[in-house]
Amino acid sequence: MKFYNKPSFLKYVYLVFWSLLLLQSCKQTTNTVDPAEEQYLISGTEIASISKDKLVQQATQLSPIVAAYVKNGIKVVKIEYNTTNTDGKPIVASGLLIIPVTDQNASMISVQHGTITTDAEAPSNFSVGSEAASFGALFGSMGYIISYPDYIGYGASKAYPHPYEHRASLASASLDMLRAAKEFIKKDITVKWNEKLFLAGYSEGGFATMSLQKKIEEETSGEFNLVASSCGAGAYDKTAFMKYIVNNTTHGIASYNKLYLWVLLTYDRIYGLNHSFNFYFKEPYAAGIQASGLDYPIAVSFDKILTDSFKQSLANATDASFAAATADNDVYNWKPKTPTRLYHGTADQLVFYFNSENTYKAMKALGAADLQLIPVPGGDHGSSIDDYLLGTLLFFNSK
Repeated sequence: MKFYNKPSFLKYVYLVFWSLLLLQSCKQTTNTVDPAEEQYLISGTEIASISKDKLVQQATQLSPIVAAYVKNGIKVVKIEYNTTNTDGKPIVASGLLIIPVTDQNASMISVQHGTITTDAEAPSNFSVGSEAASFGALFGSMGYIISYPDYIGYGASKAYPHPYEHRASLASASLDMLRAAKEFIKKDITVKWNEKLFLAGYSEGGFATMSLQKKIEEETSGEFNLVASSCGAGAYDKTAFMKYIVNNTTHGIASYNKLYLWVLLTYDRIYGLNHSFNFYFKEPYAAGIQASGLDYPIAVSFDKILTDSFKQSLANATDASFAAATADNDVYNWKPKTPTRLYHGTADQLVFYFNSENTYKAMKALGAADLQLIPVPGGDHGSSIDDYLLGTLLFFNSK
């Protein structure tokens, strides 16, 4: 389904906020917090502010549709906070807090960003063209407070490897960012939070959002008033996903295979499997990946680079360690209490549609009440973002 004509809503959003960032007023005001007073928040630094007039002016030049959504200016704050790494040790992480300049009570959206490959793209850097400077700034201008975690491996924690598609650490880093944001807002007299919390994210962000939602509902439900969650194109059924790319011929798109490789190597590292490259990969791929890591190009179906012994170990459960690591990252088979929407393109070649379909079926079977699967017919991973953005906007506004 489509809500609008091309040029796409997403293109409008990007153009608006790329232009804004070139004109924005920047600040470097840092408020360091007394550690005795705050458990999570370390500091908050205001790095930018954009007036409503400037937002409306720039948006109007491109589309009255986009301009109509702008209600207020925003201020942008870089947050540093305490969380834990994948090994359970304390670590300082960072994220972005976008605060609407309004005297009205504001709801909060925790936005979990999609896959990024450079630190410059991290939300707390608020760089031109980044997801935070487009999607985040737009929703902030509509009157929402935006909590945007960098995750581990970016921003303040960039010295550590990013735990790509690792359920537990994505959820904990996002949750602790929310806790730090909550502590910051208590001291910020410029915004009134109505305690309502929404969750949103696409791609890795969709997976992170589902992971965060599950953690909040099952472990910390008393901390937040979770109102709605919108998840886009996430790889929720990791077990089925891994079985599929191991046993089937897929696209052979090098940029997509890089992400599959990233997941595999991340799980090997985090779960201490310590398998050799030759355990997983045939030659010349084993040597190439060992030498170049994620930069080694894989322009064939991913199953073609894997050793027969590795495939057989998964099929026969003779080495259950990798299968167990993969299963530990499944987030599809549980019962959400929060109203939840699953957006996914039916022709997605990167994160296959069955991830959302399997999730919907499993959750419905467990009795999930307010759950909808919203397919984007013929949509691929990139083109379906437009439908996800506007659908999420309408869904949240209805709440």
